[in-house]
Amino acid sequence: MRMQRQSKPLLTAVLFLILCGTVYGRLISDLVSDGVDTHRVLPFLRLGAAAEEACEQTYGFMPCTTTALGNLFLILVYGYLMFMAATYLSGGSELLLEILGPGIVGGLFLPILGALPDAMLILVSGLSGSAETAQSQVSVGMGLLAGSTVMLLTVIWGSCIIVGKCDLEDNLAKDNQDTKGFSLAGSGVSTDIWTTYAGIIMAISVIPFVIVQLPQMLNSNSGRHLAVLIGLIVSVLLLISYCLYQVFQPWVQKRKLDYIKHRHVMSGILKHLKKHALGRLCTEDGRPNVEVLSKLFKAIDDDADGYLSHTELRALVVGIQFNEINLNHNDAVDKVMKEFDTTQDSRIDIDEFVAGVAKWLEEAKGANDSSNHGADSTKYIDAFHMQTKRQHFLLGEQSEEGEEGEEENSRSITVKAVLLLLLGTVIAAAFADPLVDAVQNFSNATRIPTFFISFIALPLATNSSEAVSAIIFASRKKLRSASLTFSELYGAVTMNNVLCLSVFLALVYARGLVWDFSSEVLVILIVCIVMGVFASIRTTFPLWTSFVAFLLYPLSLALVYVLDYVFGWS
Repeated sequence: MRMQRQSKPLLTAVLFLILCGTVYGRLISDLVSDGVDTHRVLPFLRLGAAAEEACEQTYGFMPCTTTALGNLFLILVYGYLMFMAATYLSGGSELLLEILGPGIVGGLFLPILGALPDAMLILVSGLSGSAETAQSQVSVGMGLLAGSTVMLLTVIWGSCIIVGKCDLEDNLAKDNQDTKGFSLAGSGVSTDIWTTYAGIIMAISVIPFVIVQLPQMLNSNSGRHLAVLIGLIVSVLLLISYCLYQVFQPWVQKRKLDYIKHRHVMSGILKHLKKHALGRLCTEDGRPNVEVLSKLFKAIDDDADGYLSHTELRALVVGIQFNEINLNHNDAVDKVMKEFDTTQDSRIDIDEFVAGVAKWLEEAKGANDSSNHGADSTKYIDAFHMQTKRQHFLLGEQSEEGEEGEEENSRSITVKAVLLLLLGTVIAAAFADPLVDAVQNFSNATRIPTFFISFIALPLATNSSEAVSAIIFASRKKLRSASLTFSELYGAVTMNNVLCLSVFLALVYARGLVWDFSSEVLVILIVCIVMGVFASIRTTFPLWTSFVAFLLYPLSLALVYVLDYVFGWS
């Protein structure tokens, strides 16, 4: 999901926007605070501004204004800069991943860097000024946290379903086949089993929200500070656990894929033997039919020496043609040889062959309900073969698909990646505080609560790069691309729920702020749990599920408004 980026033009655009913001902000600031007759200023420039007010410049030199229009302009400028920071961080991370591969980079640095812009904004929202100022500004951080989570799991999630939909057959999406149009139940997206795990982890990551909310649920004021500390500890532990899981996941994934691939080879060989056997593989009492298996053994034993060699087994496996999986024939034969060759003499005699096939038949029976099949080996072997084929499909083998060639060597790519990461980090750190100030000033000028401004506007700045990449990647209409897309979305929300929340709770605890975000927490819990349940109970998402996701976004905003301003929760 790499976006082609040209650093020089983008950096020029950034500097131009900074200059525009400086000139525009100083012009409005001068008009308001330097004695100019404000009645001559156009009305839309004075919206919400008092003539005698003077704005406070961030860092002592950044542009500022007390008007609604001026702060809206600054929000757009700083928001674009935060978008650029997210873009640089994303680009640098993916380049680094290309060189160093998954594990530490993919499991630790990528998730943290992806959440860095959000974490920066949350940090500065409650770090500067007095405790009273921090308390008033911290709602910006909570709005961003809730808004990012809700946007990723509703608008972006639903959009990925629409652009990635394929025809559904046997409850599975057919790659690159989209002939059913906007059929609510006949088209949709399928993901692999690892995406299901990512959804379950995302649902688990809301535990710190529940912990910190417990005192308010119990109408207790005495334990709020302690609940924040416990929630912070749990959030940090979940963050560490999630990073460790991501580090070791490629290894676990490869082991499970190898296991399922071996089971599919096993079922394919059984199906092949059943097809070419002159009789049933099992007797009436369910035992292996030694006579039939002996004839099959002799048919495979080309040199008639009474043993099956590695070469003869390989000929058998190659002849079966496992086209539906990416199979390493030598590795597959090695596994079969290891399982059958109990004497470890690198060859299989007739007794080992019969015992090995008998073991496989028992495993095939155990994997299916063979109570109605009796001694008929045909049905449960076919069912076992289809089961292993589906399992392999849902594991989503991570074969590379058309990687774009890089002319640069690994050293130059690494340098470029580091520079992009540094540039993104510097931009995010530099402009997070001015953006929070602009949101606060815009809220003061328009009387719109800061939560709603940060809920709607800030996620567009910090997550838009990730969102566009996810939608583009989902449009490839393949199981693998859909799986990576939704895994990325679930992972981004998980990092919001553990990393960004850890930063937020650390601020609340260290500065002695009041945790009073019941409605916001409820929205996060509802959206994460609903979408987490979706992800955990199914691997295929029909088109109708996208509309459920879309509806959750306006419902979330309406719920916060009703709870806060009708029932007075905050």
